[in-house]
Amino acid sequence: MTSTNQTHERELTEPIDLCSADGRRLNPEARGWSRSPLHTTNLQGVWGRTKRWDYWAVQSSEFVVSVVLADIDFIGLATVEWIDLRSHQSGGRTATVPLARGIELPDKVCDGRLDYQSDDLEIGIAYDPEMTRISASWTEPDGPSGSIDVSVAKPAGYESLNVVIPWSDKRFQFTSKHQGLPASGRVVLADRVIEIGGQSGDAWGILDIGRGRWPYRTQWNWGGGAGQSSDGHQVAMQFGAIWTEGTGFTENGVFIDGRLYKIGEELDWQYQWEDPMNPWTVRSVDRTLDVTLIPVHDRHARTNLGAVMNEVHQVFGSWSGTVPDGTGSTLTIEDALGFAEDSRARW
Repeated sequence: MTSTNQTHERELTEPIDLCSADGRRLNPEARGWSRSPLHTTNLQGVWGRTKRWDYWAVQSSEFVVSVVLADIDFIGLATVEWIDLRSHQSGGRTATVPLARGIELPDKVCDGRLDYQSDDLEIGIAYDPEMTRISASWTEPDGPSGSIDVSVAKPAGYESLNVVIPWSDKRFQFTSKHQGLPASGRVVLADRVIEIGGQSGDAWGILDIGRGRWPYRTQWNWGGGAGQSSDGHQVAMQFGAIWTEGTGFTENGVFIDGRLYKIGEELDWQYQWEDPMNPWTVRSVDRTLDVTLIPVHDRHARTNLGAVMNEVHQVFGSWSGTVPDGTGSTLTIEDALGFAEDSRARW
């Protein structure tokens, strides 16, 4: 299937530096999107507004596990979290690290190995062109131990959505979003073993990489999912909203059999912050994209560290509806595993 893109945005095809030579401002030539990570995120010389993170999640119909390493200048975060979507039990461990000591996130993304280690938490993310291995071990705050060992494949030809969101030449974000990557492995919680992917059914890896300089107050929507269309195509979705408005760029797109179909318009999100278990709908103006997520679990989290505050509703469930196929027609999906969120932060 040959796809065309519904976007005015500039596509980048060669490696480029995100910032000017001194690392302090956005490189004007870095504005654009690409099908693989091409930006070297040479953020230097400005302290306090710089944010870096690698977020991995794996979702199956029964279980979600996520691992985060983040450096937001004045603090770092190392987190592992699990959610049982049927029992609604959850757990994990978070380490808050002053000045992000011991958390190293490189300028070149999706390359090499990331590690964090403390007495109660160890995390390893080993990137490889064909497979990423995510491992973690931790002690729950109430005592039991846990571990993760999951592999996320990157099939040949699979693309990602990479884009620079330019609020200004001093405030900007490079984001790299990867959706619908086949995943398999296991989670061990005390004496319980949860198999993910493989013979246990579909499981999808989701990667969100961020490198940039943010305003103090922010709000965003993020969502995605993966499954098969009614005629057998592999479909993955990547949506964002609010934080990109007015910049001329979006993080919206659909992947058909691994090939990115970029959507340049802001999408319409309909949901209720006060009642997040109601359906979430995302639509394009022409309704070629018209999908609804039926939640089965709401992950509501609130962190308040004084100057740093975040509150999020992240719901997990399944998407159904239609997506553009890149040829002027649409594909129908039903019960594609996915998620959506509204996050509000001071940081």
